[in-house]
Amino acid sequence: MTVENKVIISAALTGAMTPKDINENIPLTPEEIASDAYACWQAGAAVVHLHMRDDNGIGTMDPAKFKETIRLIRAHEDCDVVINCTTSGDNRATDAQRMEHVATLDGIEMASYDAGSFNWMPGGVFTNSPKFLGELGQVLMNRGIKPEIEIFDSGMLGVAGYFMKEGKLSIPGHYQFCLGVLGGMPATVENLLYLKSKLPAGSTWSAFGIGKDHLPIMYAALALGGNIRVGLEDNVYFSKGVKATNLQLVERAADAIRLFGKEPASPAQAREILGIKPLAR
Repeated sequence: MTVENKVIISAALTGAMTPKDINENIPLTPEEIASDAYACWQAGAAVVHLHMRDDNGIGTMDPAKFKETIRLIRAHEDCDVVINCTTSGDNRATDAQRMEHVATLDGIEMASYDAGSFNWMPGGVFTNSPKFLGELGQVLMNRGIKPEIEIFDSGMLGVAGYFMKEGKLSIPGHYQFCLGVLGGMPATVENLLYLKSKLPAGSTWSAFGIGKDHLPIMYAALALGGNIRVGLEDNVYFSKGVKATNLQLVERAADAIRLFGKEPASPAQAREILGIKPLAR
């Protein structure tokens, strides 16, 4: 299988906080999330990034919600999308609760690994302690789950490098540059170029910008040879004042990739690029 000229689209379907009051298209239930996952896969997304919501629409790390959503996605026998689950979907959760699903559930192929703590303005501190990161990396390696190393600021590259040297984070790494969060690095092309220049040899990477910075970072990532992430977790508008759907954001990303002269990667191609074992049914 050739993976040259292929770009991975990751669809981040719902975050931990944004309510339907802001955009009624945000999926909240396992049924809604799985439905969007299937539609986005059909439109060209190779990876779906999953957060869960409780019955009040608030982020939760409930393993039962993850399990049901994965079951519903895989109930589509034709759907081979890569399943990527968050480990930071509820700021009330303990470290153990943040890892329970990746430690116990089948079907999770990737998981977020947020490589450091920072002030997520204006709400509070996004905490990822060294102890938690060491334990999480070990769990992911033991279970054969690919870490998605989320980088909100440049110092986090050093944190990830430390755990790689300690043998507690798998190599080569796949990095997700998360730009535009207040408290992290602003979403500029200059910052993306800098982060890319500091990656270890053999790494793969993807990027996204929050809100209005979504499109500049998407196009810059394409120009710099990276992969891209889109979805209502990061950006709820298709254009100024026009609410988006996950499907619309994936379709636009796929069109942009083709206009750029490349092709959206299939899930099988994404697994090859990322070093994930083929899907077992």
